[in-house]
Amino acid sequence: MDCLGLFILLILMFFQWTAGHTAEEISWTYTGLVGQSEWPEYFPDCGGTSQSPVDVITTQTKYDPSLIPVTPLGYSQHGNRPFTLYNNGHTAVVELPDWMGLGGLPWLFTAVQMHLHWGSGSPSHGGSEHTINGLSADAELHVVHYNSELYPNMSAAMTQRDGLAVLGILIVTGEETNPSFNNILNYLSRIRHANQKVSIPAFDVQSLLPQDLGRYYRYNGSLTTPPCYQSVIWTLFHERVQISKAQLLRMETILYSSKAEEPDKMLLQDNYRATHPLNHRVILTSFSAESWKELSSGEVTAIVIGVMCGCVGLAVVIRFIVKTIRFFKLLHLETVVVNSSTSSWDVLPSNRPAPMPRIKEMEKALEKKQDMTLNLTSETEKKEEPSPCPETEP
Repeated sequence: MDCLGLFILLILMFFQWTAGHTAEEISWTYTGLVGQSEWPEYFPDCGGTSQSPVDVITTQTKYDPSLIPVTPLGYSQHGNRPFTLYNNGHTAVVELPDWMGLGGLPWLFTAVQMHLHWGSGSPSHGGSEHTINGLSADAELHVVHYNSELYPNMSAAMTQRDGLAVLGILIVTGEETNPSFNNILNYLSRIRHANQKVSIPAFDVQSLLPQDLGRYYRYNGSLTTPPCYQSVIWTLFHERVQISKAQLLRMETILYSSKAEEPDKMLLQDNYRATHPLNHRVILTSFSAESWKELSSGEVTAIVIGVMCGCVGLAVVIRFIVKTIRFFKLLHLETVVVNSSTSSWDVLPSNRPAPMPRIKEMEKALEKKQDMTLNLTSETEKKEEPSPCPETEP
């Protein structure tokens, strides 16, 4: 009986070791046999309750005035040492020197690497991992740091709850080319297949970030790829970064997830994880966003046109009112002039000239009256004057 129990115990230990070994060596993908839905089976942390990415519903975020702008440390001091760019079969990764770091958090974090996530150009698909109010961007950049104040290296920090800090930058497309992203995209053709590496000239990493580093969303989450450790303090910037459509197309179509020696070439596309529920987590914001609503470019255009039309309409109404007021003032003035016994100059006494014409008319009338009186008097005198008597006969 003891031998049978020992045998069963050995069998169980063998299967446990085999399962563990398989989990470490398993080649995961975003779709297929070991796709996202199967990750928790091989990587238990991927089934945790604090997973990333998430959908940021802005009306459900909480403003935290203590959140200060994050401070990139040494991002612009790239020096003369080249960066290493490589294709790990899941994304394009740029290794960062350890003199780069991140301030504005409770601890000092040291930069490790940055990588990209994108889609496949399909209108029905996104490309970013995080979404805001259900809307995804075309791509997303992640800059990964580890807590160098508490842990000696990335391996030790990545399993701890406060071990990592990741910056999330949402990327959208426009007409203008972003020269900063060409520092990466121009060298993708040299790492087309998985496990390929190349040295690239160092560049200003901060030029990849948004201009506004003070407006962001903050929450506790996880790595978005296996092993999905729930050890990340996420900072998702509110401001998007723009690249051209040609740059996005290059990102989506130039890399393969397959190795160079493999006969079947598989394009590296749609390398983004679906969003996960918050599960009672609270997303904090560094800016007041209680009633913030994300607007599309079409909505913004409509609002601008509406405001312009409203201003024009208001100007027309004001002009009409002013003209109407002037009309009634003039009408009232004319009525006063017509109905008043005084002249129009009496209404404006300050502008009234001397009444010279009226005096002259009165003088003429008086002279005429005097002439008529004189004439009448002369005729009367003539009538009253006795005629000469005739001489009598002697």
